Amino acid sequence: MRKYLPEIAIGLVPVLIVFLIFIGQNVVPVLMLGALGFVVFYAARGRGKMTAMTGQQRRPGTKAEPFSFEQIGGQERAKQELIEALDFLVKQEQIAKLGIRPLKGILLAGPPGTGKTLLAKAAAHYTDSIYLAASGSEFVEMYVGVGAGRIRDLFKEARTKANKAKKSSAVIFIDEIEVIGGKRDGGQQREYDQTLNQLLTEMDGIHANESPRILLIAATNRKEMLDSALLRPGRFDRHISVDLPDKKGRLHILNIHANNKPIAEDVHLERIASESFGFSGAQLESVMNEAAIYALRENTDKITENHLSMAIDKVMMGEKTDRESSKEERERVALHELGHAIMAEIVRPGSVSQVALSPRGQALGYVRHNPLQDQYLYTESFLNGQIMIALGGAAAEEMFYGGRSTGSKNDFEQSMSIVKTLVESGLTDLGIIDASMMTKEAWANINRTILDKLMSRTKETLEAKREVFASSLETLLREETLSGDEFRHLLNADTAA
Repeated sequence: MRKYLPEIAIGLVPVLIVFLIFIGQNVVPVLMLGALGFVVFYAARGRGKMTAMTGQQRRPGTKAEPFSFEQIGGQERAKQELIEALDFLVKQEQIAKLGIRPLKGILLAGPPGTGKTLLAKAAAHYTDSIYLAASGSEFVEMYVGVGAGRIRDLFKEARTKANKAKKSSAVIFIDEIEVIGGKRDGGQQREYDQTLNQLLTEMDGIHANESPRILLIAATNRKEMLDSALLRPGRFDRHISVDLPDKKGRLHILNIHANNKPIAEDVHLERIASESFGFSGAQLESVMNEAAIYALRENTDKITENHLSMAIDKVMMGEKTDRESSKEERERVALHELGHAIMAEIVRPGSVSQVALSPRGQALGYVRHNPLQDQYLYTESFLNGQIMIALGGAAAEEMFYGGRSTGSKNDFEQSMSIVKTLVESGLTDLGIIDASMMTKEAWANINRTILDKLMSRTKETLEAKREVFASSLETLLREETLSGDEFRHLLNADTAA
């Protein structure tokens, strides 16, 4: 009977309105009151496009697509941690014998594009669970209490679907958990606080012993913003870091995405993995996709290493532009980039991967560096070398033109960022200090002291290589692109001479 109530109401209301008009009653107040009541009910129950799905309106997709951990590359440690946590759901009899309580939540924290959503999908497949996914923004609404209602509905729906599918567990994945799980300031009650309170209640063990079990997996790239009540054991029991992949991980990801693409036999993906230092899994997937697009443009049957190299540049800096510059400006840009490249080869031989004069994105030219190995700890000498590489372009302009251009703006910003790292790490003459206590004048003094000293060293170093500029400039202007090997050949030929 209940399911026919909407049809009964649709048929009864018009008849009632006609009857009131027939007997001479004013129906305008009744219609206004009815419309207001409908709007309030509509918002409270969450049946709008931007509101929660409740009642008979359910989320599409009751079962996760078959997606295994083997399809995820570059996150071996994170996968191992996650599988160990998921075994508490899979091996329930064994953990019951040892008195281990089941996990309630797993937090995946890491930069964007590292595979947090894929790990959640694989977790649902591994545990043979119902999988429901939501974003933190779906629970934010101007009406107080609506977000909390959506949280209740989400957990209720997970249990209902798991029971219907005869599953013993369900996995709920909430992306961007910081939207609803941010730190509470203790001030005026907000809609976000009520939503967070409801999430804490659902995770707090009220239904811990019920079947099906609910495992909440959340993802964030801003873990420091989350409320401490959400991070404590008993709610998010496991905090798994999903970091950018290392060289081995990048190679694994490239191989996965190369499976369905015609790669030329002479392509060395290990070299591409080396050149893509700092890339996330999503960026590496984009590299393979863009390389295939370049092959399509050239109407070739195979993806070559040149296609992959151009794809790295595009993902890193953007597509080539059609900017046309004067001969003088092209020479200035070429000398600027050669200054970076020569300084890089002096500081770290073999690190230059490409020198290009073609405009990409906002850059008129660029030097792509190829780290010899992945590095995560930096010494003072290493960071000073990075600053000298960044200052190499401006130093070259001063050598040949007697002044700098606006093209050095980003180089100086990068240099000052490295100086900040030096200060915060206690690697300057200031010693170990609290950087947040430094005044603007103190920051200006330390920046000027370090950068002026390193700029002088950079000029002296490049002055000894003035002939290299002359021999490389003509080639770079003519070819517009020099590979690392070609540039090192020119550099070594000049050194030998």
